[in-house]
Amino acid sequence: MKTLVVLACVLLSVYAADKYNSKYDNFDVETLITNERLLKSYINCFLDKGRCTAEGTDFKKALPEAIETTCGKCTEKQKLNIRKAIRAIQQKYPGQWEDLVKKNDPSGKHRANFDKFIQGS
Repeated sequence: MKTLVVLACVLLSVYAADKYNSKYDNFDVETLITNERLLKSYINCFLDKGRCTAEGTDFKKALPEAIETTCGKCTEKQKLNIRKAIRAIQQKYPGQWEDLVKKNDPSGKHRANFDKFIQGS
């Protein structure tokens, strides 16, 4: 029995390492994308132009890898939330979106795949 418990713990930790922390699955993305001040604050955090909340810091750390892997470690809920947030940034702040892309994918080699991901393809 002890071996089974240890094995289950190992499997769960391996799976967890393959995905981002699910604590942000229920992040209130609707409030973020409808509150201009809050959205600008997150953008400034991501661009190193402003202070970051704890969530903003976590998202900022994950952003380069999420772009590179087209959100390969995201849960389905996180993918949905990221698509909503990125679309809002692209529509409302296209200049800052370009700055974010340049910062997190300077060579541009992941841009086409990430754009397809954002569009839901």
